[in-house]
Amino acid sequence: MRGPDDGPHGKPMEPTEVYDTYWRFAAERQSIYLRRLTGEPAPWTQDPVMRHYRFTNAYRASDRVSQYLIREILYREDRPQAPREVFFRTMLFKLFNKIETWEAVERRLGPVTFESTEVGAISAVLDDLRGQGRAIYSAAYIMPAPRLGKVRKHDNHLALLLRMMNDRLPERIRQAGSLAAVYEMLLRYPGLGGFLAFQYAIDLNYSKLLDFEESDFVIAGPGALDGIAKCFSDTGGLSPEEIINRVADDQDRSFSRLGIAFPGLQGRPLQPIDCQNLFCEISKYARVAHPTYKGVAGRTKIKQSYKAHPLPLPSPMFPPRWRIGPTALSGEYATAGSAVLSDQMTQMAMAL
Repeated sequence: MRGPDDGPHGKPMEPTEVYDTYWRFAAERQSIYLRRLTGEPAPWTQDPVMRHYRFTNAYRASDRVSQYLIREILYREDRPQAPREVFFRTMLFKLFNKIETWEAVERRLGPVTFESTEVGAISAVLDDLRGQGRAIYSAAYIMPAPRLGKVRKHDNHLALLLRMMNDRLPERIRQAGSLAAVYEMLLRYPGLGGFLAFQYAIDLNYSKLLDFEESDFVIAGPGALDGIAKCFSDTGGLSPEEIINRVADDQDRSFSRLGIAFPGLQGRPLQPIDCQNLFCEISKYARVAHPTYKGVAGRTKIKQSYKAHPLPLPSPMFPPRWRIGPTALSGEYATAGSAVLSDQMTQMAMAL
């Protein structure tokens, strides 16, 4: 078993068996996505863990919420494309990170814009949703409330967004010289820790506001830290972000070493943000597939079970500058091959 390059001063990184599973998981998860995209009927994998539990896609931009953000928030032709409007819509959507919340607001108020939509009206819709017992926040991230003098959590988040707009943050972000600079601007605001500020920077970078390479910058979240601890018994003195970048650089060698024909995303390799997310997912996956590896969180169960959506996946849309077309992407499944399962995974599948 071979891991990424050695750490500082030649100290070797020591991968565990979970590191090989990391790459098999990435390949199988992407193959599942492509099978669903082409309309193949379920089940889309023989991996018992992936069939039973919910995992995000190998590429962050392929996930349901990211796809909705790109298609419905960022690039709808019937929505204003001025930088302030794009920023406002993006942050309003991502502060709650829930498609159903956004759609409920627009059903009641019409197309949301900074110039014409009163924040008080948005708050009233959210009050009504909560009064009906409906969740307005996604469970994907922990969304701490900034302390801005409001009673309700969502009103503090709306106040935070107004502060950003009054600070002319969209214009300042537009002039940022790097993705790291965007992250630092966001990090200064209350309630946004390092992980959320990084996620929002990536979301804004999908839009026309920014044009940075995703490979430029990465921040490791709590789930990724747990996954890294399971994949490496010794990190060679590297920081989590250095490890993620090394792993992203190592992907071709790792897939080749394991005999995996990675389906990819129309030639686009996994980016550091994708590898960061994959560490979060392997942290969960290993709780079942490699239960002896405790990581740093010590969690032993996967909470979210998989429930297949009754409708086929819509045609994907990615930032236009990526030059990824849905027709060519769907055709990639023809060369993706069969599921890539380790011996351990195959034995688990046969036992069920």
